[in-house]
Amino acid sequence: MQMEELKHECGVAMIRLLKPQTFYQEKYGTTHYGLNKLYLMMEKQHNRGQEGAGIACVNMTAPVGEEYLFRERAEGKDAITKIFKSLTPNPSSVREGNLMDKTPLAHGRGVGGEAADWSSASLYMGHLRYSTTGKSGLQYVHPLLRRNNWRAKNLCLCGNFNMTNIDEIFAKIVQQGQSPRMFSDSFITLEWMGHRLDREVERNFEEAKRLGLQDLDITRYIEDHVDMAHVLRTSLPDYDGGYVLCGLTGSGEMFAVRDPWGIRPAFFYQDDEVVAVASERPVLQTTFDLSTDQVHEVAPGEALIVNKHGETRTETILPQRGNNQCSFERIYFSRGSDSDIYQERKRLGEQLTKPILRAIDIDTEHTVFSFIPNTAEVAFYGMVEGFRRQGLDVRTEKVAWKDIKLRTFITEAGARNDLAAHVYDITYGCLRPHVDNLVIIDDSIVRGTTLKESIFKILDRLHPKKIVMVSSSPQVRYPDFYGIDMARLEELCAFRAAITLLEERGMEEVIEETYNKCKEGGEAESPVRAIYEPFTVEEINNKMVELLRPADMQTPIELVFQSIEGLHSACPYHHGDWYFTGHYPTPGGIRRVNEAFVEWYENRQNN
Repeated sequence: MQMEELKHECGVAMIRLLKPQTFYQEKYGTTHYGLNKLYLMMEKQHNRGQEGAGIACVNMTAPVGEEYLFRERAEGKDAITKIFKSLTPNPSSVREGNLMDKTPLAHGRGVGGEAADWSSASLYMGHLRYSTTGKSGLQYVHPLLRRNNWRAKNLCLCGNFNMTNIDEIFAKIVQQGQSPRMFSDSFITLEWMGHRLDREVERNFEEAKRLGLQDLDITRYIEDHVDMAHVLRTSLPDYDGGYVLCGLTGSGEMFAVRDPWGIRPAFFYQDDEVVAVASERPVLQTTFDLSTDQVHEVAPGEALIVNKHGETRTETILPQRGNNQCSFERIYFSRGSDSDIYQERKRLGEQLTKPILRAIDIDTEHTVFSFIPNTAEVAFYGMVEGFRRQGLDVRTEKVAWKDIKLRTFITEAGARNDLAAHVYDITYGCLRPHVDNLVIIDDSIVRGTTLKESIFKILDRLHPKKIVMVSSSPQVRYPDFYGIDMARLEELCAFRAAITLLEERGMEEVIEETYNKCKEGGEAESPVRAIYEPFTVEEINNKMVELLRPADMQTPIELVFQSIEGLHSACPYHHGDWYFTGHYPTPGGIRRVNEAFVEWYENRQNN
């Protein structure tokens, strides 16, 4: 959720220019057309990754003996700016959001640190990183690069993914004789896919020799006949997880492939000048001035492939295994400027009007309605429209304001918590003390930490008669293992509430039975769902209020959550709801949540 700074999946951007560079210079007045578009696509997806960023490009016209594959990476929230400043001789143009310049990018660098003219490239790749593994450092920032003296064997890879069975893939690679330098899904995927690319190049090498070709003719044959679809089909069948993998080869192949469950999103656009890929549809619409119907979604299990000659096709790599597109993309992660997402978020808010009215005893005359900035704003509009469709003229105010992130070098926990309580501010005097209820909506409630340490405390200063905290999504009950950093099991407020209820009601046997079943394994359904089965949503809501209420707060609090049925009604084409229901779409997800429960239980027993 916005106020708890949920980290989530990364952002990808790819561009393949289909015309000679002179075409873009004559038509658009710049030699930097590809970089300009890449920069814009990355900035428009900045919300998806603020830990680091990287770009890469391939110059297919570079002569032998000169670098043809370039990469630049940086860490931090300003990584995009750092990267593009390093490429342009006019750094101020980056601050102004404009790279248009006819001057060669003499300040660019190749992988070895030498000067490089990025503007001569035909293929561009960009990535924005949010780590979900806890690993940090420039070495983990995408794109990752596998080098070779054969152009076709060079592989540059980036992605929006989290693999749930990387230990199995690691074991398979080791069994085949490889010795990976790092245990990371990114590096292992790079090495495994690079190995399959090597085999594909060697297959074509043998075929070229059989045809009687020699020397450079063999190389040309290989580059003309590398089949990236075959590489992907032999690389991905054993993977379990949510992913969009994007790649470039040194010989000019480009691809973007999506997991067969459809968990992670990918969109593309093609005309006679360019092929482009992004994680979100509005990014392509804004960058290339497109209507909604001009942007296409990569289907689950499908790959978009562009060969070295610019010929584009989509191919099924793996059979579709389900329709589990991430619903949190719609609720929070993706930009709300997408036309469909905007309407879905409004519906999420509108569908909550009935339970909200029950919570305030239909007393709209003495109730102020507001939202937690910023992602819940659209759901708030839908909620207000829902009331007005019922003939209710509700009173709205901007109650909460999010200040800049406060920083401190104070190490004492109490001092840090005091500062954290002031991340949000309020509009004083916007409701009548002890007379008006306050209904305030957010996109989700995950850990509940910021509610307890900041939101409830600051809202209590207005002295409302009652606070109704509304979530446009259902209770988050389970961790995500497909690319979202959504807390460990024990950090989830709903889980803590269910465990507390089991303990208070003398039902510890449910906890122990769940532990034993999780230890036994099984991949049909997670036993962890049994933790919630004895209780209604309202019972868990009430216990969450007890856990989250600040000790010195007297104002009554009620929680209102979206229902699962309401979620599916508002987002009918995005059925991925495992963080709410525990219905993980893959065996790896089920195994991981079972392991998470076992770890929690055993730590609990030892403490």
